[in-house]
Amino acid sequence: MPAEDSRVIIHMAASLDGFIARPDGRVDWLETGDSFEAGETLDPDFVADFLASIDCYVMGSATYETALGFEAKGFGWAYGDTPVFVLTRRALPKIRESIEFVSGDLVALVDGRLRPTYRKIWIAGGGAVAGACLRHRLADEIAWTIAPVLIGAGIPFFQGLDRDVALHLLEVKAYKSGMVALRHEIRR
Repeated sequence: MPAEDSRVIIHMAASLDGFIARPDGRVDWLETGDSFEAGETLDPDFVADFLASIDCYVMGSATYETALGFEAKGFGWAYGDTPVFVLTRRALPKIRESIEFVSGDLVALVDGRLRPTYRKIWIAGGGAVAGACLRHRLADEIAWTIAPVLIGAGIPFFQGLDRDVALHLLEVKAYKSGMVALRHEIRR
């Protein structure tokens, strides 16, 4: 039985036209070089506290491979020692003890295993995982960081939706980088 205070939050950065990556998986467009002087600055202490509040991450194999690529380029491992559950049926390199590869029923994983154990469950990618979470009514919130760029084609944020998903706006923040963060609660 899911813990009452457990929250499943889908979060990704996406282009203004709703893509989380180019068709080939590249995310080079995230560094736009835009500037919005009236925006907020991301304070490093705020970011550290925020990341410490996440109890576990869930991601697909392509997102995991993107994270591995960022680390190989010297950007570090964004998830620290927080548990990371990678949805895959493929053999992938396990670079940390905090990583677990899982396959099978997403509902059983989230509701049966993660919700009873973790309070803040962060769905970190990709579009197929986000779409599956919405189709199975697993998510409680959507956090979307919109980059100030249109890329025209790519991997959509939400893949395979089979119905409308009603949302309630909780928060809007504009940052000096030109990015805008939206946070919505999913209406039941």
